[in-house]
Amino acid sequence: MRVAVVGGGAVGLVVAGDLARRGVSVTLYERDELGSGATGRAAGIAYDAFADPVDAAVADRALERWRQWGLLDPCPYVWVAREDGDGTAIDGQVREMRANGRDVERVDPEALGERYPTLETDNVVAAGVANAAGLLDAESVVDSLADRARRTGADVRTGTPVSLNGPTAVESPTGTESFDAVVVAAGPATKPLVADAGVSLALKAYRAQVLVTESVDAALPSFYDATSEFYWRPQGDALLVGDGAHEVDPADWDRDADPEFVDATLDRVREATTLSIGVDRSWAGLCTATPDRDPLVGRAADGLWVATGWQGHGLMRAPAMGEFVARRLCGEPSRLDGRVGERLDPTRFDGDESFDALGYPTADW
Repeated sequence: MRVAVVGGGAVGLVVAGDLARRGVSVTLYERDELGSGATGRAAGIAYDAFADPVDAAVADRALERWRQWGLLDPCPYVWVAREDGDGTAIDGQVREMRANGRDVERVDPEALGERYPTLETDNVVAAGVANAAGLLDAESVVDSLADRARRTGADVRTGTPVSLNGPTAVESPTGTESFDAVVVAAGPATKPLVADAGVSLALKAYRAQVLVTESVDAALPSFYDATSEFYWRPQGDALLVGDGAHEVDPADWDRDADPEFVDATLDRVREATTLSIGVDRSWAGLCTATPDRDPLVGRAADGLWVATGWQGHGLMRAPAMGEFVARRLCGEPSRLDGRVGERLDPTRFDGDESFDALGYPTADW
């Protein structure tokens, strides 16, 4: 079997590596450099703290593989609420996560402050901690996954933009090649690519912004404020902080963070900690959204497969979702069968739905 994978981010690289390990002849096409899209700009927070059993199962398998590959740096993930309604929600989330077998705990604000003295917990009403969480370094991830794909026999072609001439024919600068199947995992570019093959996807792009602070003298966890809706992760001796999302045209967007975002986000960090903190650098990246906030993963047409719509969780889920696609394509069973397939089926929408891409946290940016 010959398979083309379009997109050289984490998901595409996992698909390519998993297929090649099964003896499939794989050609991966990336229009720029590997990891130059969402993967390279991702914050790299990885956790299994999901109340939904399907999300929890996917995250559990993803974390398992990240650990097997030696790419996950353990780091607890803390989420807090500063209003009673949000605090009640956290209490319910923790109960449901524990029912799913997740290693999470409800922590009193006072105990949280003792654990992390530089956190400002006076107005925190509830907090949860995901103990199995960790951090991913995007550059190391791309290098490792690319090496894995190549070692198992995949032909990885960078600087190679492509289009589709039907579901299973790929046109590149060197000509047209036919395959038994094509997997498109190209972020926002997935929608126009598969449109050339007559497939319409319910997919939108939104722009999310992040900054990296100056060095901080503090040991902190990964963190999400459910009331203010911003997050951070330790980044060396600094913090990477994210927020500030809005819909954009994926063909025309600003890769630099807005000055207003930088100022407002620094203020939020200062209010949530005892730190006096400044900014070192900032940027923006694209995420993809679907009407129901679940990704589009699976067969979109005969011979044509897609994996996109990650809501900012693509890097975190890549090992599980890439494996799922590879196994399905090869006709092998997956531990996620029966949980994921129907729910993430990319044909569950007509493709012309009108929906708001925003209104939820972008926890992977």
